[in-house]
Amino acid sequence: MNDIATPDTLAPAGLGRDGAAPGARAQEKARHEGNKLTKRLARETTRAIADYNMIEAGDRVMVCLSGGKDSYSLLDILMQLQKRAPFPFELVAVNLDQKQPGFPADVLPDYLRGLGVPFHIETQDTYSIVTRVLEEGKTMCSLCSRLRRGILYRVASELGATKIALGHHRDDILATFFLNLFYGGRAKGMPPKLVSDDGRHTVIRPLAYVPEADLVAYAELKQFPIIPCNLCGSQENLKRKEVGRMIQEWDRKHPGRSWNVFNALSRVVPSHLMDRDLFDFVNLRPDGKPDANGDTAFDEVDPSADACGPAAPAEGGGIAEQKLVFRRG
Repeated sequence: MNDIATPDTLAPAGLGRDGAAPGARAQEKARHEGNKLTKRLARETTRAIADYNMIEAGDRVMVCLSGGKDSYSLLDILMQLQKRAPFPFELVAVNLDQKQPGFPADVLPDYLRGLGVPFHIETQDTYSIVTRVLEEGKTMCSLCSRLRRGILYRVASELGATKIALGHHRDDILATFFLNLFYGGRAKGMPPKLVSDDGRHTVIRPLAYVPEADLVAYAELKQFPIIPCNLCGSQENLKRKEVGRMIQEWDRKHPGRSWNVFNALSRVVPSHLMDRDLFDFVNLRPDGKPDANGDTAFDEVDPSADACGPAAPAEGGGIAEQKLVFRRG
């Protein structure tokens, strides 16, 4: 009896039923996943920019580039959005060379020249200041951040930048909230948009809706030339890293929990907190009228509620589809 031919027996040796080699199928799947990731990052960045009116017509946006995955991704995504935006705005990449030992000073200039984006490298020896002022073993991030911030504000003024874009993402915002809550006794976070403490600059965080895991994957996809921070990279027990590990653990064991907390930051009910500056508890009196925000003892909690991301706008899509992506001013 003759054997009956099947799709498997008809395919040449080493090929699957679709006639493609396993390596080719893997490459196609990787391309598909890469495209999905790229579109998702563009969409979520677009939504954040629209929700907080971060970029307007004629803006000159100074993108702070550290050499890490977050700032590389920010610049890359903003360059994509710039091409499709309904109005013109400028981008200028700025790096602060803090003279850390072993810092590869040629990596960022070479990378930025290859992109064709305007850029400025500011050289200031903050490394020596931090290491001289702080005792060995002390956390360096706070002082380093303050010094860096002051320099970047000055550079923004010199370059005529109207917005300062930072690469902080969703997990950074959550971590800042918990750090203030656990160690500072304050319900304070890291907003997507804020005026600088000197009152002269607008700071924006276009990656506010993007989880760090997506940026890790995007950096690998794009093969950014990552420059590690040797100044504080060995300080593994920093409180921020501890909080970051807590958030990562939640994402693994309790999907949706971190998104619930993140969404709560934009759904504040002042009458149900205790801040007398936000709500007038002292003069609160019943007036006989029903109040939806009145006391109901406990809010009902639906454990099945989908909290896998920030609340979506009425209209989805990218820059071409969203009418409120950026405002014209």
